[in-house]
Amino acid sequence: MAIALWIVQGLLGLIFVITGSFKFFQSKEKVIASGGTWAEDFAPGIIKAIAGAELICGLLVIVPRLLGHGHRLTIIAAVSIAAIMAGAIYTHIRRREHQHAMINAVFLLMALFVIVVSHKS
Repeated sequence: MAIALWIVQGLLGLIFVITGSFKFFQSKEKVIASGGTWAEDFAPGIIKAIAGAELICGLLVIVPRLLGHGHRLTIIAAVSIAAIMAGAIYTHIRRREHQHAMINAVFLLMALFVIVVSHKS
């Protein structure tokens, strides 16, 4: 189970660091143009806040495990990712973007896996 946890944590962290960084350092218009049509519903500051949270949580999902301590930070980051993904799923369903909602549901399940397995170890 430890190997599966490492794999899921690594993927989840990498995905959120990359996507969070992209959204954080790009304008609202570039986020929308790259397929993030959800951003049409949000002010630029909110988009930056979401992106910053994704970036920080992506780092905190993997860095504590790499350092060998800070186990609780990993769980807090995974809970935060799950909350962000729940909001993303709601937004995509409201916008009738069901394919994007399904992708976010996979990320939500990955975060829940990290929470459950990390909590047991």
